[in-house]
Amino acid sequence: MSASAAAIGCLCGIAPWKRRRLQAIFADPAPPPHASHAVAAVRRARDAGGAVAAWESRRPADLESLARAAGVPVWSIEDGFIRSAGLGAALVQPCSIALDRQRPHYDGTGPSDLEDMLAQRRFTTGELDRAAALIDRLSKGGVTKYNLAGKEPELPPGRRIVLVLGQVDDDLSVLRGGAGLTVAAMVARVRAEEPDAVLVFKPHPDVVAGLRQGLRCPAEADLVLEEASLTALYARADAVHVLTSLGGFEALLRGCAVHVHGQPFFAGWGLTQDRNPPARRTRRLNLPELVAGALIAYPLYYHPGLERRCTAEELLDWIDAQQPGRLPSPWRSHAASALRRLGAALRK
Repeated sequence: MSASAAAIGCLCGIAPWKRRRLQAIFADPAPPPHASHAVAAVRRARDAGGAVAAWESRRPADLESLARAAGVPVWSIEDGFIRSAGLGAALVQPCSIALDRQRPHYDGTGPSDLEDMLAQRRFTTGELDRAAALIDRLSKGGVTKYNLAGKEPELPPGRRIVLVLGQVDDDLSVLRGGAGLTVAAMVARVRAEEPDAVLVFKPHPDVVAGLRQGLRCPAEADLVLEEASLTALYARADAVHVLTSLGGFEALLRGCAVHVHGQPFFAGWGLTQDRNPPARRTRRLNLPELVAGALIAYPLYYHPGLERRCTAEELLDWIDAQQPGRLPSPWRSHAASALRRLGAALRK
């Protein structure tokens, strides 16, 4: 079972620009206070009889030890899997959150609440029916984690197309779930495995936008498609390779053959072709079971228009309504340089 937002005594390590949104998401029964430092966070959580919920990349170094001494649980907060219409690195507010009592879902070093749920839970018929409907909706639509615009890719006909998704090497999902590989090492491995295929590399959107550093144009790639629509690439790809990228999960929903080189939450259940699956994941899942856990039972969703918690389906309705004004691709934004400066300052 995943963590309950009602048991949060204090938030910690939340960037100033998204504190209000996080407090709104967790406002049941009341918005939890925020503390920037571990001492205050532990004290407030202890007084409230709840846990400290911390954003993993901003968690104070002494939080764990102070909380343990005080008998206060520390939970992890991360973005959910249908996040927003725009990039988090560009300061677009999250519309879904993953709250976990054990560790972030991307941390392959041990089980998370999501992993335990997928390993043990018997999903109801209603949950599986909802999951099947979500799969159908997502596979037919263009909704992804960030919902950015993109061009139709120009790919050579009659050739095997292998899509490799880039990430940011210093991202915690790569550091903790990448099985010791870098993005460059994964690209080199794929090239060796697929010498005759057209290797298409799509850099991470944060890298393309200039918001973070990462691999942008590997020498092994035949094509580097920065502006291509991700969903259009899924439709053309004969295989999709990822390290820990959520793009692997999105590709799986669309019926792609997904090869996983790291240990993300969707690997190791018999649905992907895995290079380094966690040995502890022994259960075999079907796709509706994976989706019921990852998109229905695990995240918390927030409706920006109604300003309240909502279901995954309600959030998809809202995202669909934004389509006519969907954000332009980050490399086309006239505000990119200002966002880089502002983002660097506010993420500190």
